[in-house]
Amino acid sequence: MSRERLTEDEIAAGLAGLPHWTREGDTIVRTADAPDFPAGIRVVVAVAGAAEAMDHHPDIDIRWRTLRFALSTHSAGGLTALDLGLAARIDEALAAESAGSVG
Repeated sequence: MSRERLTEDEIAAGLAGLPHWTREGDTIVRTADAPDFPAGIRVVVAVAGAAEAMDHHPDIDIRWRTLRFALSTHSAGGLTALDLGLAARIDEALAAESAGSVG
């Protein structure tokens, strides 16, 4: 995936397919509640594996069962396709935990 900054139109189009994500300046964010603390940690472990494979690492805040993910490509100075791709992988990890299939 490209590390080139996205245009405003590309960001808007990408976020249209990521309904749980919002933009905060040069960052996209999502907050989600896991069923419990261990479930939240399972999601974080799944996201860590995906992020490592993509060589793109989110900021993650864990508060009991509430997870907050923030994505931005700092080396590009804004949002790139990597951010949108990792956001989709985070959504998949959250959905898999909800379905009971993470881990």
